Amino acid sequence: MTFYQELQLSSTGSKQLIRSTTDPKEKRRHILIYNFKVYLVMAFCVAVVSMYSKLTGSSNSVVGVTVLLAVLVLRQADFGIRTTHGLLSIAGIFGILMAGPRLANMVPPLAAFAVNVVCILLLMILGCHNVIMYNHSTFVLGYLLLLGYDVTGREYTFRVIGLLVGMVICMIVFYKNQRNRAYRRTFLDLFREFDLKSARSRWYVKLTLIVSSAMLFMNLLGLPRAMWAGIACMSVCLPFTEDCIPRSVSRGMFNVVGCLLFIVLYLVLPKSMYPYIGMIGGIGVGYSAGYPWQTAFNTFGALSIAAGIFGMPAAIALRIGANVLGAAYTVICNKVTDKVAEYIGTNKCAENLS
Repeated sequence: MTFYQELQLSSTGSKQLIRSTTDPKEKRRHILIYNFKVYLVMAFCVAVVSMYSKLTGSSNSVVGVTVLLAVLVLRQADFGIRTTHGLLSIAGIFGILMAGPRLANMVPPLAAFAVNVVCILLLMILGCHNVIMYNHSTFVLGYLLLLGYDVTGREYTFRVIGLLVGMVICMIVFYKNQRNRAYRRTFLDLFREFDLKSARSRWYVKLTLIVSSAMLFMNLLGLPRAMWAGIACMSVCLPFTEDCIPRSVSRGMFNVVGCLLFIVLYLVLPKSMYPYIGMIGGIGVGYSAGYPWQTAFNTFGALSIAAGIFGMPAAIALRIGANVLGAAYTVICNKVTDKVAEYIGTNKCAENLS
């Protein structure tokens, strides 16, 4: 395997390669490449986000994160439709990211709930036709981040410009890497194939309503960082219900672990190092091959910002509460909706037989 090929491996792939290598010299080589990759990716992410912050303002650093995640996904994933039509999906997704979060923040909670339902459902339809690709996690996450870190006035103008530039970059990367895909489905088929009788479409609706309603409850209670609950719900609401419970346990447990690690860093490090706690979390994510520890290290960046606004104890309490309750809420809603769907299906079968 060449140096470049090893750089393309995921953390799981790199660790498996290291474990399976018996030659000490080769093992050391793989370890060095793995470490180089982690810090290279981290440096690239910091460079992109810093560039966006410098050009569009520090309050728009989240735009850099959103665009970066989209580029990393679209260089490998597709939408299950013709590549040229996939460009329309990218345009639609970025259009929603530009308008949806700002609109939701301009209206009362119930109206914001309606806006979120429409926008998230459209993001699911446009970006997750090929469920295996799991594209929705990137685009819905971007929507929730932009919703949570809202801006107005001149900053919003720069946000739209930054997203437009990001859209063009994503289109170029997507077309370059996916142009040889031979799909017959078209852009309109994404909407034609939306059918509540299909498991995929029901999952779209289920995730949309769970995420949107969790944020609605947070907003009605007057709690900040409603998008934390939304992100937790999105992460736990998987296409297959039986996978939701173990994911919810990992989400809740390792958010607590991440918060405890953050407390240690917050108390041990000098205040001058606080801005780098998020970077430490990014490095931890790079070394993490599985969801649990990625969840733990992902808390660092969010908490480093929230601690500066609410204070460390309040930020910790809010983070744990939003994630643990959000994960539990998702499991309960999944069970309830499945029971309702089963009940309706049984009644329909009985009517047909009679």
